[in-house]
Amino acid sequence: MIWLRSTIYYLCILLFALIVSALAGPVWGLSMAAGILGIATAFHLYNLARLLRWMKNPRVDNVPGSFLLWQDVFDRLYEQVRNQRKTQDRLAHMLERFTSAGEALPDGVIMLDEHDRVEWCNQAASQHLGIDRVTDIWQIVTNIVRQPSLREYLRMQDFAHPLMLRTTRPQEQVLSVQLVPFDTTRKLLLSRDITQLDRVQTVHRDFIANVSHELRTPLTVVGGFIETMIDMPDLEEATRRQQLQLMYDQTQRMQRLVDDLLTLSRLENGQQMKEEEVDVPQLMRLMHDEAVGLSQGRHEVRIGTLAPARLIGNHDELHSAFGNLVSNAIRYTPQGGVITINWVVDHEQPVFSVQDTGIGVAPEHVPRLTERFYRVDRGRSRSTGGTGLGLAIVKHILQRHQAQLAVKSRLGEGSEFSVRFPPHRLLAD
Repeated sequence: MIWLRSTIYYLCILLFALIVSALAGPVWGLSMAAGILGIATAFHLYNLARLLRWMKNPRVDNVPGSFLLWQDVFDRLYEQVRNQRKTQDRLAHMLERFTSAGEALPDGVIMLDEHDRVEWCNQAASQHLGIDRVTDIWQIVTNIVRQPSLREYLRMQDFAHPLMLRTTRPQEQVLSVQLVPFDTTRKLLLSRDITQLDRVQTVHRDFIANVSHELRTPLTVVGGFIETMIDMPDLEEATRRQQLQLMYDQTQRMQRLVDDLLTLSRLENGQQMKEEEVDVPQLMRLMHDEAVGLSQGRHEVRIGTLAPARLIGNHDELHSAFGNLVSNAIRYTPQGGVITINWVVDHEQPVFSVQDTGIGVAPEHVPRLTERFYRVDRGRSRSTGGTGLGLAIVKHILQRHQAQLAVKSRLGEGSEFSVRFPPHRLLAD
């Protein structure tokens, strides 16, 4: 409607000029009309110049002010600029919220253009794939992550299936990477750290394979002897007794394996632990007697330091954990070796330890000793009657008691397994 008001404004000026011309005469009237039109034109040019000056730096706080028609124009401009500023602030706030949400995602997000160049990535993607969010922007992602499988995946643009990517930089991990298109040219490359899941699956596969392997040997032995007895009913008594003894030994081995599996399952299920006062010195003497019986005179088993401290925990679980450590020391110590068990209080922390003069463990094996069925020497472990689950059981029992297991060992010089309990489990006298 501004153009209509402007037309009416000019018609009023022209009508005023005609009236003046009629009253003052043609000459004076035309002169005054020309002057009025000149003043009006100058007024418009002046305001037009102010408008052009403002357009070079349009802000809400510097919109010009005027009167008549130009005041309406500037008021409209002020309203539009203010609305535009509100829209920009709202969009900037939304963009900031989306960016913050992208940064908070545990999964990596990389925005790629049509040439697979990195436009933006969040912190998780930077950690997963080693992308520098300053220097690597607008670089082709396959030049940063040099994985032939990723290059082929991007070339194929298989949006339906993720890619399993194993990386070693900045650390060894397994990633699930998937490409997702979100407009005509751009794509999102999503990455998820599935290292722990991959480890669980690997442990599960190894567990099934190891259990099958551990059970196959005794079942084969027992089945073979049974088949022999069926085919040879008149077997000599001495031979029959020997085979029955071997079958009994193998069934006992399977029973120990099943018992250990059930114990490990119970511990892993997180059942509530019954806590009680544990007389550790009495438990140490009991384990000493059990160790002497297990050794059968082949080793010197002795109690070193025996503090009178008692512990808050579960007696049966601690007996199982400590007993596993002592029996391992006996199994892996040659005849004539020395096994020493200790119970001390170090800086208000109760510590149980087992020292032996056995064969020792190489440093590369120490971090994996508590894995299920992990054995340094498989043949020796089976010959000594181990199931491969003892230290896994120890680990879970100690976790339930908030204790830590430390291993010191050198090949040919023996080992020391120590268990350090938190101070709050020490029972004050």
